[in-house]
Amino acid sequence: MKKIILAISLFNFFANYSFAQTETPKGWHLLSPSKDSFYGIDLAKAYQIAKQKNSKPVSVIVAVIDSGIDTLHEDLKKILWRNPKEIPGNGIDDDNNGYIDDVFGWNYLGSKDGRSVKKASDEKSRVYHRFKERFSAKDLDTNSFNQEDKYLYRAWLKSSNEIVVSTEEQTNVAYVEIALRTLKKNDAVIKEDMGKEEYTIDELEKYTPKTDIAKRAKMGFLSTMKIFGIEADVKNSTIIEEIGSYVDGKKAAIEAKDKAPIDYRAEYMKDDYNNIHDIGYGNGDVMGGTPMHGTHVSGIIAAQRNNGIGMDGVAENVQIMALRVVPDGDEYDKDIALAIFYAVDHGAKVINMSFGKSYSPEKKWIDSAVRYAAQKDVLILHAAGNDSKDIDVAENYPNPYYLYTNERAPNFMTIGASSDPKVSGSLAADFSNYGKQTVDVFAPGVKIYSTLPGGNNYGNLKGTSMATPVVSGIAALLRSYFPNLTAVQVKEAIEKSATVGTIEIETFKPGTTEPIALTELCRTGGFVNAANAVEYAAKMNIPTKKTPIKKAVNVSKKSSLKTMKTNQ
Repeated sequence: MKKIILAISLFNFFANYSFAQTETPKGWHLLSPSKDSFYGIDLAKAYQIAKQKNSKPVSVIVAVIDSGIDTLHEDLKKILWRNPKEIPGNGIDDDNNGYIDDVFGWNYLGSKDGRSVKKASDEKSRVYHRFKERFSAKDLDTNSFNQEDKYLYRAWLKSSNEIVVSTEEQTNVAYVEIALRTLKKNDAVIKEDMGKEEYTIDELEKYTPKTDIAKRAKMGFLSTMKIFGIEADVKNSTIIEEIGSYVDGKKAAIEAKDKAPIDYRAEYMKDDYNNIHDIGYGNGDVMGGTPMHGTHVSGIIAAQRNNGIGMDGVAENVQIMALRVVPDGDEYDKDIALAIFYAVDHGAKVINMSFGKSYSPEKKWIDSAVRYAAQKDVLILHAAGNDSKDIDVAENYPNPYYLYTNERAPNFMTIGASSDPKVSGSLAADFSNYGKQTVDVFAPGVKIYSTLPGGNNYGNLKGTSMATPVVSGIAALLRSYFPNLTAVQVKEAIEKSATVGTIEIETFKPGTTEPIALTELCRTGGFVNAANAVEYAAKMNIPTKKTPIKKAVNVSKKSSLKTMKTNQ
C-alpha cells in the first residue's frame, strides 16, 4: 500500500505531505551535514569521489515496483527504461516473455481492454473472508496442519481480531468525512471565484476573494489545511482526492467484517490468482491512472540530473523500469512476486519497493522471487512503513525473513525515514517504523522534493516511501561507478558507512517525545551518507569475477517457479 501516514490524533492523518515547519531548502536531503548543516546524504562530495575513481560509469537499471509512473514527465522521460526487444503498440509479444507491448515495464493491475484497477481492499479483509469458512469450522483440527496451514491460520486469527473497528475510530472517520464535505463546498466556491479548477495552498493564501462567500470559503479551507498541516505547494485537487481515498478506505474497513471485499481481479485482471504460473494478465499502461506515488519515488532515485529543470535525482546513468502493482489499498502478493521476477529477468540490478502491508498470505511466492533476485545479484530495498511501530514485533510485509526457516535474505534492505531537527524537530521521522533487528538504516524521508504527475509538476511528500528511493539511488550510484561490486557488497558499503545517530543529535522515538539514539532504532544505528558509501566502496576488495551469493537457492527462474508449485 502506498501508505497514507496515519497518526493517533484525528486530523494528523493526511497522506504523505510534510508538516509545515521552518523554511527548508528544496532538495535538503542531498545536502552535506558538515558543509550545509543539514543531515542529508552529502551527494556532491559522493560524485566528486566517484568520478575520481571511475571516469566511465556504466548504466544501471532500477526497477520501481509502485503505483505507476508518469512516462511523459519532463524530468523522467529521458531516463525511463525501454524494452529493447518490444515493438510498441503492435499487439504482439515480440520478445516472447509472456507480456504484450511491455515497453516501459508492466501494469499488473490492468485489464486486457486497457483499464486499470485504482482501488483495492486491504489484505486483512481479504484474508478474513477468504479463510473464514475454513478456519471457523467447529470441527477444525489444528494438529493436522502443515507449516503453511499454521501460517495461514495464524494470519486468519489475527485478521478476525483486527477486523472489528473501534467505536473511536468510527467516530474519527465520521468527523473526517464531515470535514471533507465542507472542503468540497468551499473548494467549489473558491474555484468559481478564482476562475480556475486548480490552485495551491500558497496561491489561495495570496488570493483576494471577490465576494464575502468566497472570503468565508477561503478562510474555512485554509483553517482546515492548517489543522492537517498541509504544505503550501499542494494542490486542492490532490488534497480532496487523498482525503476522499482515506475516507473510502476507512469506511470499507468498517464494513469489512460483514461484507466481503470486491474482487477486482475477477473484474479487471481475470487471472487465476491461485496459480503463480498464470502470468501475462495486466497491460502495458504503466501510468495506470494513479501514478503520483511512483512518479515521486522515481524522481528521487533518478530524475535527470543537471538539466536545469525541476530537481536532480540521486543517481545518474540510471534507467527506471516501471512495474505497477500498488493500488489505492493493499497490493497482491502474486503481483509483487511476478514483478520481482520480471525486474530480474529484464536486467534490473536494484529494485525499489516503497509499499507495505500487515498480511502476506502468499509470502512463499515473494520469498521465491527474493531468492531468485539474490542468486541473480539484485539488491532489493523496501520501506519500513509509516505507523511509528517496532517492526521487530509488528508485522510488515514484504520482509527479509524467509518463511519457516527465518533465514534472512542477504540482498534485502529495510529502510526507515530520517529527518533533520530543523525540518521536523527530530532526526528520526515521527511516523517512521523502526526495529533494531529488522530496519537496516534510516534515510531522509521528510519534506522530500521530487517529480509529480502532470508533465512538469513537482512537490514535497514524506514517508519511508521517500526514504527508500534515496537509498536505492545511492545503491544505483555505487553499482554504476563500481560495477564489479555484488549486491551484498553494495549493501555492506551503505550500511557500514552510515553516520551513527547519537543521543546528542536531537532524536525522539517515533510517535513519542521520548529521547532516543538511532542505535536503538535500526541495525546500523545510522542514517545513510552517499559520500561515505562511495569511499567505503572504493576501498573494498573488488572481485574480478562475481561470486554467487551464499545460501541463495533456486538458481533459475524455472527452478524457482517449480519450488513455488511444489509448495502450493
